[in-house]
Amino acid sequence: MPWAFDDGLVLDPVLYELRRGDRPVPLEPQAFDVLTYLVSHRDRVVSKQELMDAIWGGRFVTDAAVTSRIKQVRRALGDDGRDQRVIRTVHGRGYRFVGTLSAEDGEERESEAELRPAGMRNPTRYTVSDGLHIAYQVTGHGDTDIVLIPGFVSHLELDWADPRYAHFLDRLGRMGRLIRFDKRGTGMSDRPQGLPDLEARMHDVLAVMDATESRQAVLFGYSEGGPMAILMAATHPERVSSLVLYGSYAKRTRTADYPWGQTEAERRTHTDRLIGNWDWESDLLRRCPSGDAQMQRWWAQRVRAAATPSTIRALMDMNAAVDVRDVLAAVRVPTLVLHRRGDALFSVDEARYLSAHISSARLRLLEGNDHLPAADSDQILDEVENFLQTAGLAAAQPLALVAVVAVADDPASDMVDHLVGCGGVARTTPSGRRVVTFDGPATAVRSALGKAGSAARLGVSIAELSRETTTADGPGVQHAERIANAAGEGEVWVSAAAGMLLAGSGLSMRPVATEDDTVGRPLLRVSV
Repeated sequence: MPWAFDDGLVLDPVLYELRRGDRPVPLEPQAFDVLTYLVSHRDRVVSKQELMDAIWGGRFVTDAAVTSRIKQVRRALGDDGRDQRVIRTVHGRGYRFVGTLSAEDGEERESEAELRPAGMRNPTRYTVSDGLHIAYQVTGHGDTDIVLIPGFVSHLELDWADPRYAHFLDRLGRMGRLIRFDKRGTGMSDRPQGLPDLEARMHDVLAVMDATESRQAVLFGYSEGGPMAILMAATHPERVSSLVLYGSYAKRTRTADYPWGQTEAERRTHTDRLIGNWDWESDLLRRCPSGDAQMQRWWAQRVRAAATPSTIRALMDMNAAVDVRDVLAAVRVPTLVLHRRGDALFSVDEARYLSAHISSARLRLLEGNDHLPAADSDQILDEVENFLQTAGLAAAQPLALVAVVAVADDPASDMVDHLVGCGGVARTTPSGRRVVTFDGPATAVRSALGKAGSAARLGVSIAELSRETTTADGPGVQHAERIANAAGEGEVWVSAAAGMLLAGSGLSMRPVATEDDTVGRPLLRVSV
């Protein structure tokens, strides 16, 4: 609901815009949020602490930050600290909006909770993952936790500014407690140095679930969020009750054995065009052909607030490297794969591929060509709601996908002890050899490379093991041992499957002459 001021200004929380006529009035995002919050609570004085909690989500800020935003708001409204015609300072108490709104008629006035933009009903909060602050928000209610893993980019507060996307979020929140987050590098979360690989971003999901005390949740991954949801369902099945994938894929770039998506050359050209033109209004129509001018403005504002050109390039490079095909067979939780037959971005055959390689998956194909889930979201959510009602409780999963590190030429077990100190779990093979497991190869390899001067030879492979035992055996473990025996002194070699999961990690991988005897593909020597 836009609010009209008596001097011709209009505050539109849906479009996230303050305008006079057709001309927008410049206002920094946090100042806009302050103004919207004060207008929404204009029947009372709002304390500085309440503003800090609502706008900054519990982060430490000084009084000066609030004062600065109030000054910006007054300046935009033609007010000042002396006249205080619109924003009044109540000394020792806080601030109150005292301007006149022509939209108020007294008879049709909704409750203050309804007037507030949905994204302000619950604060944005932060947790720490790998030293980075990850923004998250919890809405909705119910016995079921639903973790939404978004696509390309997101922005926890601007997500609510489009009524169609807000409806998508609100309805999900009626199915259970909805937990959302901005992936590292986007939205309101910290920007890391270098590429944020899939495994590191999966750790963000775990950190957010821990912060919200969610022991187990439905993972809903759409578009680029799908592969991350798949990886987590395979490596942490005890935290995933079921899996929903919409408009997603297993691999981002086209190859002979995966004939969909863009070629590497097409991908580079598309990335250069996106960054060079910075035209996100046109990009919305590519993703959502049914989008109107209002949705275009929202999408453009959301993307520009969520990422910079260098961030977009890093994200595009990371997504181009994603390949979770070798992980699909390890997903055993109940899975729903949804895809629109004419999806503007990803071929419907990619959904068929996912459902064919996830044994627990059911496939539902929908009519339409919009990729964005905000478009006709009820079509998607009808299927999700039915799935959640019929999927039942997931059976306890005895096995989880892990990265196994075997060590050769380490008689004192210095490297094994080092790896355990980095968060790995030591296990013993039937022969008495100690191996170390991690939830992904990127953490395993970085930990191994972090021990300077070691002459140990290391092999990393992927295996399905029980999390409940201290022993380790099976083809994946034996494979890691063989790789370690073949590696050169002081080197870390990985299997082809581990190499696929390392794509986008920023680690250098070079093929070595010895073939991976499980798939006939070269092993890879890894370095920083």
